Amino acid sequence: MKKLVLALSILGFSAVPVFAGQTAASATKTEGKMQHAMDNMAGGLGKMSDTASGKVLTTAAGLTLYTFDKDSGGMSNCDASCLKIWPAYHASAKVKAVMPWSKVKASDGKEMWAYNGKPVYTYIKDKKAGDVEGDGVGGNWHVIK
Repeated sequence: MKKLVLALSILGFSAVPVFAGQTAASATKTEGKMQHAMDNMAGGLGKMSDTASGKVLTTAAGLTLYTFDKDSGGMSNCDASCLKIWPAYHASAKVKAVMPWSKVKASDGKEMWAYNGKPVYTYIKDKKAGDVEGDGVGGNWHVIK
């Protein structure tokens, strides 16, 4: 039987199973697979994160999620050129929506996530976790608090 050793990841302090003889690189790969599985089990939908705008809803990776005032009736009104700047937060067919999350169609025909019935997007100018560059753009884009 292999010995199971728990190691703390420097980033996130998560427990990672490391088997005897496993290299650091393969342990990191294992951690990534575990995080991906955890994201899918939890819906991979989002989390509340601290930003300059206070606590806002973000992707599992920490990128800020936004709503668009011109969306209505659970439908996305962000067209193809809009989606280049405001990418839809696409939904995996494998992940089941759990309230307050639901799935709607983006204008590109793919399923995207909606929060409390409003389609959600990321912003192309947000480069790292916690960025909120899109908040208030055009008076139509807002972080989700």
